[in-house]
Amino acid sequence: MLKKLFSGLFGGGGDRPKGAAAAEPVEYHGYLIVSEPADQGGQYRVSGWIRKPVDGGEPLEHRFERSDMVPGREACDQLMISKAQRFIDEVGDEMFT
Repeated sequence: MLKKLFSGLFGGGGDRPKGAAAAEPVEYHGYLIVSEPADQGGQYRVSGWIRKPVDGGEPLEHRFERSDMVPGREACDQLMISKAQRFIDEVGDEMFT
């Protein structure tokens, strides 16, 4: 029982949703938005990455996860992009701190 609890807290175990293949990055105001929805039984959860390239270093990354569920992959990718754009407009580089 404790093993299941700890694996759920720290990312282990087989109960996590499977991620679909990442979509091609979309550039927005110097950030890259990468939709990587979680496939949950025919529905897709809005999730992915927001990355900001850094000169001469590793890009900054922010994992972007939302509770929205969408029945189609393309619709999920579009929703991810629009939500990430709004998030970038509201938060900017503060997401990396």
